[in-house]
Amino acid sequence: MFRLQGSKVLAVDMTGDAVKAKNGSMVAYDGQMAFKKLSGGGEGIRGMVTRRITGEQMTVMEVSGHGTCWFADRASEINLVSLQGDKLFVESSNLLATDAGLRTGTSFTGMRGATQGNGLFTTTVEGHGQAAIMSDGPAVVLRVSRQFPLTVDPGAYIAHQGNLSQSFQSGVTFRTFMGEGGGEAFQIRFEGDGLVYVQPSERNTIAGDV
Repeated sequence: MFRLQGSKVLAVDMTGDAVKAKNGSMVAYDGQMAFKKLSGGGEGIRGMVTRRITGEQMTVMEVSGHGTCWFADRASEINLVSLQGDKLFVESSNLLATDAGLRTGTSFTGMRGATQGNGLFTTTVEGHGQAAIMSDGPAVVLRVSRQFPLTVDPGAYIAHQGNLSQSFQSGVTFRTFMGEGGGEAFQIRFEGDGLVYVQPSERNTIAGDV
């Protein structure tokens, strides 16, 4: 069971089951635990090939045992996400831990990933269970409905779930390159029905340099 201990530490209570977590994120545990290094991007040969192609070199470990294990990463804020058969799209650098039964993979992001400087693919988490994602500062969860689409800055985007489509918007013009742009050259527009997780801090992106 996932629970937050404060806003920056994830506690996972285990009774013989397992959890997948970012490699090296264990900060303490009690009881008996075993640690096994895995790799993200999906399991098996397909996952290995996908990781080589996409550059989603997420390194994870499987932790199993009896007791409580605590996880954290550079004092980042942690947010719990419940999945009920749907799929979570999250940048690999923002994923801290998942239930062992959840499936991980990769998904093509197109221009969104390029503007974020994170490559053209992102990590997916799918199934029934809980995931813990990280943010730089307390994240906000914004709902998207068919009546109210949402536009976000690529540098503040963390993750999204639900039945959402995304499109890339560019405001780059000749005036941008003359140093007369509006300051928000690239944005991501979400439409449909779902949730988008946004952090109150913008990571360095290609878009931020334009």
